[in-house]
Amino acid sequence: MKVALLGAGHIGQTIARLLHGSGDYRVTVIDKSAAALARLQAEGIATLAVDTADACALAAALKGQDTVVNALPYHLAITAAHLALEAGCHYFDLTEDVAATKEIKRIAEGARTAFMPQCGLAPGFIGIVAHHLAQGFDSLQDVKMRVGALPAFPTNALKYNLTWSVDGLINEYCHPCESIHDGALIAALPLEGLEHFSLDGTEYEAFNTSGGLGTLCETLQGRVRNLDYKTVRYPGHRDLMMMLLDDLQLKNDQETLKNIMRKSMPATMQDVVLVFVTVSGMRAGSLVQEVFARKIFAEREGPAPLSAIQITTAAGICAAVDLFREGKLPSSGFIRQEQVKLPEFLANRFGKAYQQSRQVESIG
Repeated sequence: MKVALLGAGHIGQTIARLLHGSGDYRVTVIDKSAAALARLQAEGIATLAVDTADACALAAALKGQDTVVNALPYHLAITAAHLALEAGCHYFDLTEDVAATKEIKRIAEGARTAFMPQCGLAPGFIGIVAHHLAQGFDSLQDVKMRVGALPAFPTNALKYNLTWSVDGLINEYCHPCESIHDGALIAALPLEGLEHFSLDGTEYEAFNTSGGLGTLCETLQGRVRNLDYKTVRYPGHRDLMMMLLDDLQLKNDQETLKNIMRKSMPATMQDVVLVFVTVSGMRAGSLVQEVFARKIFAEREGPAPLSAIQITTAAGICAAVDLFREGKLPSSGFIRQEQVKLPEFLANRFGKAYQQSRQVESIG
C-alpha cells in the first residue's frame, strides 16, 4: 500500500518509522520542513518537500497514492480530506476537532474510498475501549472516559509540560464539549465539570474538554443515561487555565497564549499517558461496573527515545491503517472509531503498544 504521510513532526516521524519498518507500506512523508524530512531520508524513508498549506501543491503530491495519513495540525484536516477524495485516496487522521470531523463525515457520504478521522488516543483508542465495554451490558447507565497526557515530573505552577501540539491543546480547552446527560445530547462548557480522583496512588483532576468523545454520542444516544469525556491533569491546572483563558481573556487572543506557552513551557519526552474508562449498567438484573485503566510510559532506551504520547498516538493511527489493510474495517465511506474491535486492536502489531502497557489494578 502506497501511503502519503502528511506531517513530519514528532508524531508524524513516529508514524513514518512504524509503517516503513513493517515492510508492508511504501511511505512518502510530505512536509515543508527540510530538516525534519532529512532525518527520515537518512533512514531510507521517501520524502517530498511541499508546503502543506498550499492546496494545489499538496493535490499534486497525492497523485498515485493509495492512502493519505494526515498528521498535520487540526485546522488543515478538512482541506486534506477534500484533497484525498479528489485523488481517490483513503483517508486517516488524528483530528480532535468536532467541526472538522463532521465535515469529513459529510464528504465521505457516497465516497468510493474510506474516511476515518480521529485515529489517535482521544479521540481514537478511548472510544474503542468505551464502546467495547458498553457491549457487555443489557442496558447502560454511565460511560465515563478520562485521558491524560502528563509530564512524569511536573515542576511549574501549571504542573504541565508540552507533550503534543499547542494548537490542539488550546483548541480542546476553548470549544463546547459534546456529552449526554440524563439521556439528552448537550453541549457542555470546556474546563467545567471539575472532579478529583486517585489512581495508582496519585491524585488527579479531570474536566470537560472538546473532541475526545469522537462519534460516541451519536452512536450511543438513546442507549445511555450519561456519557462524558474529560481530560486528566494534576490538581490546580484547571484553575490556572481558566484564569488565563477567561479572566485574562486569552481565549479571544489564542495566538498570544500559544506563543507564551511555546516560549515559556518546555516540551518533555518524559511523560505518561493515563487511560481510564468506567462503564456501569444493568447485567442479568444487577447494576454492575466495568473498568479499563492503563498507564503507558515513555520509552527512554534505544537510539530514538519515544514519549508516551508519541507511542499512543502513532499506535492508534497505524493500527487503524493496518486493520483497514487487512480487511477488518469497511472498505469505503465514513468509519467510526467504535467500529474497531478492541481485541483486534490490541492484537495488532501496532496496537499492542497499549496491550504491553501497565494495567492499573487498584482505583480509589
